[in-house]
Amino acid sequence: RAKTPAGSPEAKRKGGPAASPGGPRPAGEGGGGGVVRLLKRLGRLEDSRQRAAELFRWLVAPVAPGEFLGRHWERAPLLVRRGEPGYYAGLFSTADFDAALRGGRVHFGTHLDVTSYAEGVRETHNPSGPALPAIVWDFYQNGCSLRLLSPQAFSPTVWNFLSILQEHFGSMAGANTYLTPPGTQGFAPHYDDIEAFVLQLEGKKHWRVYSPRTDAEVLPQFSSANLTQAELGEPVLETVLEAGDLLYFPRGFIHQGSCLPDAHSLHITVSSYQRNSWGDLLEKLLPAALQMALEEDVEYRQGLPMDYLGYMGVANSDTVDARRTAFMEKVQSLIKKLIDYAPVDAAVDQRAKSFLHDCLPPVLTQSEKAQSVYGFPARWQDGGPCDVDILITKDTEVRLLRHGIIRLCNEAAGVMLYYTTENSRVYHKEEPKFLEIDPEYTDSIEFLLSSYPNHVNVDSLPCETLEDKISLATLLFEKGILTTKKPLVQV
Repeated sequence: RAKTPAGSPEAKRKGGPAASPGGPRPAGEGGGGGVVRLLKRLGRLEDSRQRAAELFRWLVAPVAPGEFLGRHWERAPLLVRRGEPGYYAGLFSTADFDAALRGGRVHFGTHLDVTSYAEGVRETHNPSGPALPAIVWDFYQNGCSLRLLSPQAFSPTVWNFLSILQEHFGSMAGANTYLTPPGTQGFAPHYDDIEAFVLQLEGKKHWRVYSPRTDAEVLPQFSSANLTQAELGEPVLETVLEAGDLLYFPRGFIHQGSCLPDAHSLHITVSSYQRNSWGDLLEKLLPAALQMALEEDVEYRQGLPMDYLGYMGVANSDTVDARRTAFMEKVQSLIKKLIDYAPVDAAVDQRAKSFLHDCLPPVLTQSEKAQSVYGFPARWQDGGPCDVDILITKDTEVRLLRHGIIRLCNEAAGVMLYYTTENSRVYHKEEPKFLEIDPEYTDSIEFLLSSYPNHVNVDSLPCETLEDKISLATLLFEKGILTTKKPLVQV
């Protein structure tokens, strides 16, 4: 258990939250290995789903993933004290923060927020223009907190970390980093619309977490405005996070963090499950079900009673009338029957399509790069292009780069194959990437998905002709979706 600094609040447990001491970890991490070593080990696993599951296991260790999902996910905060300052080593640091500023691509407001919270007042101090180091560090020196939005756009390690984790959640994995000077607080109490994993990278921070105040604030769709201290009540968890510790809290749990006088704090909040509820699925599903019912069932197209305005409506809600009873029964009957027209799988595919647009592109290992179009050795040499032709044959062994990088969707315009390999590290900088696929190729796409992570011969793809098999494999290879078991060209 990490030692609590003298005079600082002890971790409190009241009801739901749990504190977990340090304990066994997956072999090969910690003790100086940190995140870079972890990611290298995960890169040696053949199946991207296994990589994602192992990374999540490491994130919540020593709590088992099953225990976390059963006791804490969307239910209650979790505090993990590891007593191991180097657990997150290499993920992100103040040196990385400084390097991002010196790279010249960070702009106030777009990438960086300068904030303060004092005497109950939360302020943002963003000037316009580029966030130059001299200006940013002057703000920090004068007691302002710095929030770097989407550090994955600046840090290859954070990009790699999140691109693996998103496959486990089946929902966008995002992040912000927060650097706070000693003895200050940067943000007012509030709750968020995401599941939050707070990873303490450097220094320490005093946290207070409060239960949702009403049933309406449990798992909210949207984040709250800034709250006052008078609105909070007693915290269900109060602790000081130190480097290597983890704090998780579900959406709707109010939280605030402040620095102790003797240390700065750098943490990264990894987030997921924004607008990823049953209700969000139904927002896609119900309009589609109603449209299908209107097209296929005359009962939905029959006219309303001529006199219904006279006995329905709020003004008539307390009226006892047989016509009201019959009207309500008719509405209930139509709503119940709507499930027969609900295109559930199509609605799920549309959500998957949105998720793939949200996704970070995959980070390739050295071997994956050598076996993909990204490592293909086409180049200019001796006065002309060299090794340009992508020569895939019936005997070439191929597989998907990752399991979660594609999704087939049947749409009005045809069969579309959405993919993530050409996405940007900047959220939605690119439009959704897709290929219109001949319907006869869908069996081959499904075959590649079911075969993963095993390689298959191009000749085994269930297309009608060998020419079709090679054409499809070449197209998918050129988009970075397929890799080969051996590099196509030996250099």
